[in-house]
Amino acid sequence: MLTPLLRSSVVKPHHQSLIGTSDAMQPVLADIESSARSGAKVLITGETGVGKEVVARTVHQRSARQAAPFVTINCAGVPDSLLESELFGHTRGSFTGAVRDNPGLLRQADGGTVFLDEVGEMSLRMQALLLRFLETGEIQTIGAVTASSKIDVRVITATNRNLLEAATAREFREDLYYRLNVFEIRVPPLRGRPSDIPMLLEYYLRWFGEQHRQGPLAVSEAAMDRLTSYAWPGNVRELRNVVERLVLRVQGPTIEPDALPIEIASYVPAAQEGPIHAREAVSHKARVDGLIERLGQKESFWTSAYPAFMARDITRDDMRLIVRSGLEQTHGSYRLLVGLFNMPADDYKRFLSFLKQHDCNLPFQRFRSGAKISQPVRPGMAKIA
Repeated sequence: MLTPLLRSSVVKPHHQSLIGTSDAMQPVLADIESSARSGAKVLITGETGVGKEVVARTVHQRSARQAAPFVTINCAGVPDSLLESELFGHTRGSFTGAVRDNPGLLRQADGGTVFLDEVGEMSLRMQALLLRFLETGEIQTIGAVTASSKIDVRVITATNRNLLEAATAREFREDLYYRLNVFEIRVPPLRGRPSDIPMLLEYYLRWFGEQHRQGPLAVSEAAMDRLTSYAWPGNVRELRNVVERLVLRVQGPTIEPDALPIEIASYVPAAQEGPIHAREAVSHKARVDGLIERLGQKESFWTSAYPAFMARDITRDDMRLIVRSGLEQTHGSYRLLVGLFNMPADDYKRFLSFLKQHDCNLPFQRFRSGAKISQPVRPGMAKIA
């Protein structure tokens, strides 16, 4: 028996509106409408992957600024040394590498909205610069000799951190927090709105089916039960990635439980387990095991473990565990590990740089033994899975 999926209009992801009609989403939808009617600053909070940028874009699209630019920047994805330049702009020759004038993202959003994602990751210095802009509306271009200029832009920010706790720990400016938090929208995690999962599945199955030119897929009742009971620690972003893999891998017309990733297929619902910390531990371990299994199924490190780490769905210790599982097979050879994790050989330096930058590299000596490996352990990786 197949579980019917709810019908909803399919739109392009960059124009996507929020998908969901659950009780948990009703306050979010109401807050979007209220904030869209004003020009007040909005702080969007919620776990990683819940769709905070979609909320920000929806507020902009329903506001009086909808015809003006919507500019977004991930504050965690830009080094602090470049973030000031990206936001406020610079003149040619103002620093090494400044080969041309850059107006800055705030000027580009003049009359519209700028969305600062992961604002909690800003350094204290950048927080001070942002606070000054919010108080005066003035922009001082790096290297400019002329006076600062004023712009009209609405600022929407988002974070997965508790900024009040960060302010108490003196990691975030309390005065900036109150400047940003004029209107707060809290987005619930996907596990808090399971009735929306069928609708999200339908949307992404259609979208990725069109993108990859695959035929329509149905979801069996048993598979739907697993998908709706799963805790989704990566939220909507994780669901989106899972659906894309299913579209690419499932050959038949129906998705059955055995086609689901191991972390979903082996998940035990809360009602069948013990204390909440035990449930979370089991789910998290299954997630890491699932990433290792994907590497064993010839999926590249850059499309599996790397994005999960950068999205903070897995921890530094989890990444070390993944690296350790490979080094045990290559007897400590990072060069062979590149092939084992399905990366081209010339990614060797990039891979080592990533591990060193995030303190995920392990001493190779502990994995050395008398055995010699002349060829990489080819993915199929029965041992690693």
